[in-house]
Amino acid sequence: MSSADLTRRQMLQGMAVAAAAVLSPANAFAQEVPFSAGSAHPKFKAPPKTCDAHFHIYNSKFPAAANASLVPQDASVSDYHRLKERLGFERSVIVQPSTYGTDNSCLLEALAELGDAARGIAVVDTSVTDGELKRLDAAGVRGIRFNLARAGATTVDMIEPLAKRVADLGWHIQVHIKGDSIAEHAGLFQNLPVITVFDHLGRIPQPAGKEHPAFKVVADLLEKGKAYTKLSSIYQDTLVGPPTYADMGGLAKAYLALAPDRVLWATDWPHPSPGKSGKPDDALLMDLCAEWAGDDPTRSKIFVENAAGLYGF
Repeated sequence: MSSADLTRRQMLQGMAVAAAAVLSPANAFAQEVPFSAGSAHPKFKAPPKTCDAHFHIYNSKFPAAANASLVPQDASVSDYHRLKERLGFERSVIVQPSTYGTDNSCLLEALAELGDAARGIAVVDTSVTDGELKRLDAAGVRGIRFNLARAGATTVDMIEPLAKRVADLGWHIQVHIKGDSIAEHAGLFQNLPVITVFDHLGRIPQPAGKEHPAFKVVADLLEKGKAYTKLSSIYQDTLVGPPTYADMGGLAKAYLALAPDRVLWATDWPHPSPGKSGKPDDALLMDLCAEWAGDDPTRSKIFVENAAGLYGF
């Protein structure tokens, strides 16, 4: 065999090895994530014990509620592990979606799979028994959710009586409610016996942003230590859109300036309501939240410390 043939064979073998490395399952696992745009890792390196404070699991083996208006395709715990690998976080809070109403079976199965690094937020109505609440608590549930932005299992009239029911468990309530409704029900949120967590920056509409009356309601509750809000799902209400989401960034930075101890980072994966720009790039969103935080002490709070305190990690 000539030296030219040998060199050619070595080149081809090298190319094959390189291609195999790029296409290997390990590489794909680390970068490609279902329901998420892009493939790069975030530039921000998540500190140890970083917590994603809001995501969902969907599994069609569990029937959707009869009145469910949103039934996404399956998004499994295995898929979610790929997101954890890509973004580099350890802890998680799984939130019961509107799809399953008050049947928390999918949530509980996922909690068992995720183990001690996860907590849950369930959905119940006023018919829930004390025994069921204790069962959910033992499984890792630490709060109940009211999705008032989408018709489903809960209503605003259930908030006060259920807040009183879960207070002795040390739970909080979580509300997905649009800004106009927050302003309308300001008195309710100011007088509850538990912490209120406002999903997705309080769903404050743009371009009003900080000038919307709901911003003052949420901001006052944060400053008084009676609420939290989440840096999540910023793609729903933005008018600017990617890659800067500058309008939502202004809102996020306003909350962070007022009450950095009361803001949580979250992915809202698998992005069931992605907005007009389609599925977002989770690495980009993580980098933006780290940028909006401004400094390392604040980053430690929104990615690690605040969630550890609220969810009992």
